[in-house]
Amino acid sequence: MLPTPLDTKTRKLLSALEEKAVSLGFAGLRVTAADSIPDAGKQLRAFLENGYHGTMGWMKETEDRRGSPRALWPEARSVLMLAMNYGPDDAPENHPLAHLDDPGTAGISVYARHRDYHDVIKGRLKELASFLVSRAGGDVKVFVDTAPVMEKPLAQAAGLGWQGKHTNLVSRELGSWFFLGSIFTTLQLPQTDPEHDHCGTCRACLDSCPTHAFPAPYQLDARRCISYLTIEHHGPIPHEFRKAMGNRIYGCDDCLAACPWNKFAQAASEAKLIARDDLTNPELASLLDLDDVSFRKLFSGSPIKRIGRNRFLRNVLIAAGNSGLAHLQAKVEALLDDPDPTVRGAAVWAYRQLALDDEWTAKKDVALTLETDKQVRDEWQS
Repeated sequence: MLPTPLDTKTRKLLSALEEKAVSLGFAGLRVTAADSIPDAGKQLRAFLENGYHGTMGWMKETEDRRGSPRALWPEARSVLMLAMNYGPDDAPENHPLAHLDDPGTAGISVYARHRDYHDVIKGRLKELASFLVSRAGGDVKVFVDTAPVMEKPLAQAAGLGWQGKHTNLVSRELGSWFFLGSIFTTLQLPQTDPEHDHCGTCRACLDSCPTHAFPAPYQLDARRCISYLTIEHHGPIPHEFRKAMGNRIYGCDDCLAACPWNKFAQAASEAKLIARDDLTNPELASLLDLDDVSFRKLFSGSPIKRIGRNRFLRNVLIAAGNSGLAHLQAKVEALLDDPDPTVRGAAVWAYRQLALDDEWTAKKDVALTLETDKQVRDEWQS
């Protein structure tokens, strides 16, 4: 990994950084220059001009800073890119797509089945950054994907992996299941070699997408992506995607799971990133009972908490409607009177999928005399 030739002092520093990173739970450390991704801004501009960012307005608002690390922090000279593995183990129930075999369960993306990775990784990055400053001086800033940093192009430039046709980072050592973090520094550090594309003619990730969210290889239209729809999108889920969502209620791992490079993936070793049993294929029936208090309690410390109970219930209701399970009908019916219109609207759709025609007609006739929210009325009339 380390570039050669290096003077003894620099080699010792980089070796010590690697050793410290491993001790902190990181699976990989690479270094690139702060100006190593000159084309990233153009790629971002094309993404935004196509409207592929959907309602994620913050991407447009931070475009200038996001397009170049030096625009974000002019004093930065080097960027340390780090990977932390969160892969599932080999148990059948922990397979990323196991939920698809049981419509009564809910699919939660592997990355969200444990503690919020931001909390875990940021603390470790700060510790590694302090270690760097203590050994070599300079100023540092640490980032974990909430900042306007194009981590995937930087990680490819540093050699951690390459952006596959699904636009996610792929590693020959880690597969697809790893988080990225970065340390910007004013120090001029030697760069590691960039990684090259190893996708070849493979289309597995593109062909696996339930909603056809890839207009072309290496392009993602977030507006069609189930991860975007279940996490970032506010309001009702567009009708055209509801059936395709199946029982995916938070994120979607289909394109990641399809990648053949995952044969090299490793199970997470960091205890805080090992999947919680109660978030691995949970029963839809129990999730439909969540009020705000129980939602916050269940997802305390989880990234799922940030979307709130109402958006979460919207997703669970879509899954319930797709389940075809009669025993969920009563729980769905109870949510037809939920205070939140987004929940009510999703409940209407789910009830229509599960109820008999005469039950639906009777409910509809009453609801249209009482419902005041236009979007919910539209659901009854659609």
